[in-house]
Amino acid sequence: PLATTRLYVDEHATPGLIQAAEARGYEVVVTSGDVDVKLAVDATRFVVENRASTLAVASRDTDFKPVIELANAYGFRTLAIAPGEHGRSDALRNAATDSVTLGE
Repeated sequence: PLATTRLYVDEHATPGLIQAAEARGYEVVVTSGDVDVKLAVDATRFVVENRASTLAVASRDTDFKPVIELANAYGFRTLAIAPGEHGRSDALRNAATDSVTLGE
């Protein structure tokens, strides 16, 4: 079972997106700051508090590579989920123990 499923958005996210995510069971985290920083801090806390055995990050952003590497160092299984072939970060995919590209 999933321990946490979150969608991180900035304050400009449309109400429709937020409502759709919540209807599908996501905890929506709205931030007025940098979305990437909030996700990275939360993921790091998730790892150091040992809240599960797998960390999955859906992104094409290489900025999350250090979080994946930290999770690997803590013995987590890591999964990099790319939103599509053209939105894939090879660095993120290579850092994770497993990866998947949506649409394949």
